Amino acid sequence: MAAIRTQSGAERSEGDDLGLESPILVEGFPGLGLVGKIATDHLVDQLEMRYYASVHCEGLPRVGVYRDGDRTARPPVRLYVSENHDLIALQSDVPVDADAREHVATCLTDWVVEQEATPIYLSGRPVDREENGPSLYGVATGDGATVLDAHDVPTPPEDGVVTGPTGALIEQAARREYDSLGLVIGCDPQFPDPEAASVLLREAIAPIAGLEVEVEALVDHAEEIRDQKERLAQQMQAIDEEESTQARPLRMYQ
Repeated sequence: MAAIRTQSGAERSEGDDLGLESPILVEGFPGLGLVGKIATDHLVDQLEMRYYASVHCEGLPRVGVYRDGDRTARPPVRLYVSENHDLIALQSDVPVDADAREHVATCLTDWVVEQEATPIYLSGRPVDREENGPSLYGVATGDGATVLDAHDVPTPPEDGVVTGPTGALIEQAARREYDSLGLVIGCDPQFPDPEAASVLLREAIAPIAGLEVEVEALVDHAEEIRDQKERLAQQMQAIDEEESTQARPLRMYQ
């Protein structure tokens, strides 16, 4: 079946309409602690979301990705949908180069606006969690703050900045005055953090999107998940901080 390139650069199969009314999109670019990626991957698996499209924005790596036990190779950035939950998930297996952030953010935001979707952007914030559990707070653009208030998501405790592709997406939404939500979770700055991802899902993503998602497996199998994601986490540590999605105090950015 022939592929159709939408205006924003997302490809879909001919005749395969998205068919969602007012969807929520959960973004999963890899970043600090891989919290956004782990949370989004878990949603795709738990809700058995169907593969909808590959994303072809200028600057994204041209590589093929395949899975253990599956011969199907796909592009590294993909969209999955669940009509039952009015949900879209952006799943990514690669970081985004700093030079490509603006192109990717514009490309994806064009498509999000076209779909009239409300995006939830995810970011980790480096913290020492030896004594306290992951701390969560939310930021917003447009009228998104009303959603965060309705679900009692805490406000930021300090001035801060979100970097990487997620920061570029938030900046695009702010510039266009488009509704979006940004969730920031305290996480391990060195290793994949499934526990922090589980807090994102349980305390914010699930209630906001009206989902029932089992998250205990993320904590019960945390060591296994860390092992699976360790190589990507090392790649994220090796790249420039500007390329990696993370939230930091503003004083560290200036």
